[in-house]
Amino acid sequence: MGATLRRSGGKRGGAGLVALTLLVAALAAACGSSEAKPREMRQISQTYSFTISAESLPAHAREPILYKILIRDRDSREPIENGEGQIFSSNEEGAKTWDGLTYGPQIGTYYGKLNYVVAGDWAVAIRFRRDSLSPLERIDWRQQVFHERETTTK
Repeated sequence: MGATLRRSGGKRGGAGLVALTLLVAALAAACGSSEAKPREMRQISQTYSFTISAESLPAHAREPILYKILIRDRDSREPIENGEGQIFSSNEEGAKTWDGLTYGPQIGTYYGKLNYVVAGDWAVAIRFRRDSLSPLERIDWRQQVFHERETTTK
């Protein structure tokens, strides 16, 4: 015997359709805009919590990349104001790039710009301290840099 599907008539079937329509509309609204959100990387040191994002990824050689770094106290989660630090990078061939961190308009946010001169795998690090009496703490990661983009000038 084959299974048969029966649809119950009346108000209940219509209510189910309305509920399904509302669910689809709610899911579509929850997704927000179709714009890509910036990728964030989270790292921790002994005292600090770092949230790092870049202005434009993937990184391409000979294009400056502005890094935005939110730094918080690891235990209290309070933003660190007026600290000092540096972002720096090098590759296997010995090429280097670095920038001092600049305190931004948002509380606990710092900015640094790197310009990778060649494509390849780069070691990137941040050194940071709350004030001149605190020790420098360091975090590290690897950054893949793609070949520079071709210019389309005539």
